[in-house]
Amino acid sequence: MRIAVIPGDGIGVDVTAEAVKVLRRVGDVYGRALDLEPLPYGADYYLQTGISLPPNGYDMLRDDFDAIYIGALGDPRIPDMRHGREILLGTRFVLDLYVNHRPVRLLHERLCPLKDRGPDDVDFVVFRENTEGLYVNVGGRFKPGTDDEIAVQEEINSYKGVHRIVKHAFEYAVEHRLTRVAMADKSNAMTHGHALWQRVFRELAPQYPAVEASHMYIDALAMQMVKNPAQFEVIVTNNMFGDIITDLGAQLQGGLGMAASGNLHPGRTSMFEPVHGSAPKYAGKNVANPVGAILSAALMLEYLGWKDEAAAVETAVKQSVVTGNGTAEIGGTLGTRETGDYIANQVAREGR
Repeated sequence: MRIAVIPGDGIGVDVTAEAVKVLRRVGDVYGRALDLEPLPYGADYYLQTGISLPPNGYDMLRDDFDAIYIGALGDPRIPDMRHGREILLGTRFVLDLYVNHRPVRLLHERLCPLKDRGPDDVDFVVFRENTEGLYVNVGGRFKPGTDDEIAVQEEINSYKGVHRIVKHAFEYAVEHRLTRVAMADKSNAMTHGHALWQRVFRELAPQYPAVEASHMYIDALAMQMVKNPAQFEVIVTNNMFGDIITDLGAQLQGGLGMAASGNLHPGRTSMFEPVHGSAPKYAGKNVANPVGAILSAALMLEYLGWKDEAAAVETAVKQSVVTGNGTAEIGGTLGTRETGDYIANQVAREGR
């Protein structure tokens, strides 16, 4: 397998190094050929060259690699975050990575801000439509900078886009022997675009008789995530709503430093990333939590078909969290590098 590795900016560089460390250990322990190729794209490259990716960058990522692993992007020297948008959002759109896959899994009760909730209560997955919605940037500004300014941002929903993400959610549930899929929209207020979500969900649900299909308005779903997260197994929703509720889900599992994600087009080259920010003030200080980055690497291994290896990484991460062998964010005393060492060593034990 050939993997493109873009460390990103700030603590992205720190935690990506630990994910790479764990991936290399996986290759050694399981005898897998894993070619991890670092690529320079990020704030420094942009400031030196004036470009985010070379002209053939998206084609190169798609055609030359089996997967893309990317760290956090963001640097105060580039206030408009142009390089981040072009690398991250550009790759999502050009490679048509229409599934944002966000597992929400609590590894130890001490990390959950809800009282009396444990790992059995917080264990679900959110599928966010990743290429449509409000994030396609359709719209404009009229009379900007004046008291008469008007800003219009259009939400785009297509039958194809909605159908394929909802179908993916149902197919995932069946494959993983899950029995509940909840779709969230705001069709009581957004009566055009979200009527399409209603239509597609009604069309597809009967095709999966073993799965209980339910609908919630997004505000009610957010409330229920806090009140009783155990009721959810699979959630599917649009781009913006998914962006919001997955951060809520991350907090239920212990914070953004614990959260993994994949940007997928099933069967094609896809991209994996932790979802936290670049936190420049902590870069290079050996304090950032690498768990989300390492779990994103595990998600990548699973997507590539290396299920045993992915499970070994997940087990190693859980051992790190449960025993307190991690950073201060998860109740431990280790630094970023030492946490990566511990998890890599646990992978070696799992693989024996």
